[in-house]
Amino acid sequence: MGYPTMTVGTRALYIVVCGGGYPAGDLPAFVRQAATADWDIRVVATPSSLKFIDTALLANLSGHPVRSEYVLVEDDDEERPIPDAVVVAPATFNTVNKFATGISDTLALSLLNETIGSGIPIIVALPPNPTHAKHPAFLANIATLRSWGVEVIFDYEGVVLENVPDIEAWKAMFPWQKTFDALEATKKP
Repeated sequence: MGYPTMTVGTRALYIVVCGGGYPAGDLPAFVRQAATADWDIRVVATPSSLKFIDTALLANLSGHPVRSEYVLVEDDDEERPIPDAVVVAPATFNTVNKFATGISDTLALSLLNETIGSGIPIIVALPPNPTHAKHPAFLANIATLRSWGVEVIFDYEGVVLENVPDIEAWKAMFPWQKTFDALEATKKP
């Protein structure tokens, strides 16, 4: 069975994927869903995410190469439209903390920091991690991002991961559908 044919949308979506472990491997299904909803997708990967994602598959699905590093202008002829939305999924503890403090030491963080004051919707989706949900700096940084208008999807404060029977059940807890619904809500009439 082949992959569905994607139509290039009129709305540009940048997806920042972080080294969020197993949920990062589920990104292709999210890309398919967004492409079917008429989004023109570009994936920007943090260096740590590269071990969790299939860059060739994501490039095939989106129609654009996956970027993880800066490219010299003279070596690059790819068009990069201004995004209509940016999704960070899965986001990580590290990326959230760096983003909230203005650190731009990767292409992905530079994209986020350049976008923050633009009015372009940014949606950050985090995997379940109750220990991170207790870290004071992390919670303060989530609050900071929310105060800047970033939609942060992180609702796992009561989750006890030791009770999750296997990795597939843990992966199923990632809020892919909630993230897609938030993305669709950004569509301008």
